[in-house]
Amino acid sequence: MNDLRIRAAAPADLDTVLAFWKEAAEGTSISDDRDGVARLLDRDPESLLLAERDGELAGTVIAGFDGWRCHLYRLAVHPGHRRRGVATALLAAAEERFAALGGRRGDAMVLNGNDLAHHAWSAAGYAPQPQWSRWVKPLRP
Repeated sequence: MNDLRIRAAAPADLDTVLAFWKEAAEGTSISDDRDGVARLLDRDPESLLLAERDGELAGTVIAGFDGWRCHLYRLAVHPGHRRRGVATALLAAAEERFAALGGRRGDAMVLNGNDLAHHAWSAAGYAPQPQWSRWVKPLRP
């Protein structure tokens, strides 16, 4: 795993990340567009973490901190890089970021039907909280 490099995304990475998510991520988000990711980086430049191996994007995670809570989104690993420590390294980097910012607990958005992700999150020490539900309201079409 020492050939794996974790770094914060830069604006120049936007198109690469968006293309990567289409191939490696489960599901789509209303914010999966250039403007949405650019706003994320404008607001919190260190929040989108990239894992690269041999110059190729191997994985991503958004590690957002709003000053109160630590939120994890878009943990995605390219199929050719799975089961090689990429998700573990990304989550460790995200947790280090949260600890440095004073965060106390990380929460993750995980699709109910994504069994592969459930295994990865469980292996990293995360567990679902059945007493909570996610309530959403799109603010624009």
